[in-house]
Amino acid sequence: MSDRRGFLRNGGLAAAAGAAGVMLGGSGCATAAGPAVGTGRMAALPKARGPRLVVVGGGTSGLTIAKYAKKEFPQFDVVLVEKRDMYSSCFTSNLWYAGLITLENLANHSFLDAAVNNKYVYFNATVTGLDRAGKTLVTSEGDIKYDYLVIAPGISYDYGKIGVKDIDTQTALRQVYPGGFVSPIEHVTLHRKIREFEGGVFVQTVPSGNYRCLPAPYERACLIASLIKHNKIKGKVVILDANPEVTIKAEGFHAAFDQLYKGILEYRPNAAVKGVDPVKRTIETDFDSVQFTDAAIYPNVRASTLIEQLGLMAPATKSNQFEANIDTRFYNIIGDTSVYVTGDSRPHPYSKSANTSNTEAHYVAKVLAARAQGKEISWTTPETICYSVVNAFPMEAISVKAHYVYDAGKDAITGFSPDTKVFNNRDAAKGQATLEWAKGLYRDMFNA
Repeated sequence: MSDRRGFLRNGGLAAAAGAAGVMLGGSGCATAAGPAVGTGRMAALPKARGPRLVVVGGGTSGLTIAKYAKKEFPQFDVVLVEKRDMYSSCFTSNLWYAGLITLENLANHSFLDAAVNNKYVYFNATVTGLDRAGKTLVTSEGDIKYDYLVIAPGISYDYGKIGVKDIDTQTALRQVYPGGFVSPIEHVTLHRKIREFEGGVFVQTVPSGNYRCLPAPYERACLIASLIKHNKIKGKVVILDANPEVTIKAEGFHAAFDQLYKGILEYRPNAAVKGVDPVKRTIETDFDSVQFTDAAIYPNVRASTLIEQLGLMAPATKSNQFEANIDTRFYNIIGDTSVYVTGDSRPHPYSKSANTSNTEAHYVAKVLAARAQGKEISWTTPETICYSVVNAFPMEAISVKAHYVYDAGKDAITGFSPDTKVFNNRDAAKGQATLEWAKGLYRDMFNA
C-alpha cells in the first residue's frame, strides 16, 4: 500500500484519460472541430526569445521532442504543455505487476525536472482548442501563440469495436477490468487485481489493428501465469487474441506458453471480443462465451480523441483508427508545415511503443530544427527495440530490433526492413537488458 499512497500523493494519477486529451476515449465519432476561438486571455508564459515551439503531451514522444529540438536548434523557445503533474510510464508496467520492479521505477519522474534539465518550460494545462489560422493553442490556462506546434497525445480506447457501445458498460470496464495501456490509474488497479488473484480464470484480451505495444498483452499473460505457477494458485490465464497468431515474437511466446505454462496458460487465436457483460463476468466471441474470474480487457485503440477534437483527423480512407492527417515523411499536417503530430496518434504502421516513439521523436526534432532554418532533411527510419519478459522466476526475456521501409512511389511505410531481427530464445541476459533499456529511455527523456 505504501507504493500506492506515494503514487497518489505525487499526483501521478491526475490524467485518467491519457496524455493531453480532454476527453476519454469512447466509441463515438464526433464531427471534427473547426478553428477554435481563443479565450482572449494569454497564458502566463515568459516572452518568447526565439521561434516558439509548443509541444502538447508529455509522453515518450513529447518529452523527447521538447528536449532534442532545443538541442538541435538552441534558438527554439520550447514550451511543453501537459495536464499531469508527474510522469508515469506504460513500458515495464508488466514488470511491476510481477514484483520485478517497484512503482518508483514507473512514477518517480518529474516534468518540471525534465524542463529544468533541458532548458525548456513545462506548462501545466489542458488543451481545449486550436486556432490554426491564428497559430494559437487554446488551453485551460490561457492561449499560447506558436511558430511550430507538435501534438503528441497518445491513444484512446475504442470500446465500440469490441461490441461495447453502452457508456455505462464502457465505464464499468475502464474502472473494473481496465486494459492497462492509457491512464496511470489502470496500472494501480491491475497491480492489485493480479497480486490478489486467488484462483479461477484470468482473461487477457488482445485487440486487432495497430494497438499500443504489440507484445505487451502476451508478456502480461506470461507474467500472470508465472505468478500462478510460483505461488501454486489453482487458476489459469486465458488469452483471447483477435488476431490469427501472436502478433510479434510468436516463436518465443509460444515456447514460453508450451514449455513454462502448460496447463496454466491457454492461448486462443481468432477470438475477437464481440461483447462483455461485466456483471455476469462473461466475454462473447464469435465461437463461444467465456466465463472469467478476473480480466484485463484490452479494447481496440484509436488516436487520442484530442486529434479529432482539434480537427486534425485523417479521412477514413487513410486511417481506420482516427489517426492524424500528416505527411508520411515529415509528420506535419497536410497543408500546414507549422503543426505536427507524432507518437501513437500518427497513422504509420510503426509499433505504437515507447522506443519507437523515442527514436521517431529524435528524427522529428531534426525536421523541426531544419525547417526553422529554411532547410529540409531526408527521411530516416525509427527503430523499435523491445524486450518482453516471459518468465519471472528467473527473470527471462525475448526481444526484437526492427527498422522500417519507406516506398517513395507509394508514399507509404511498407513494413519491416530486411535487417529486422527477432531474438526468440529467452534468457536471463535479456531479462537484465530489459531493465537497462528502460533506464536508458528515462535518461534520454529526463536528464540533460
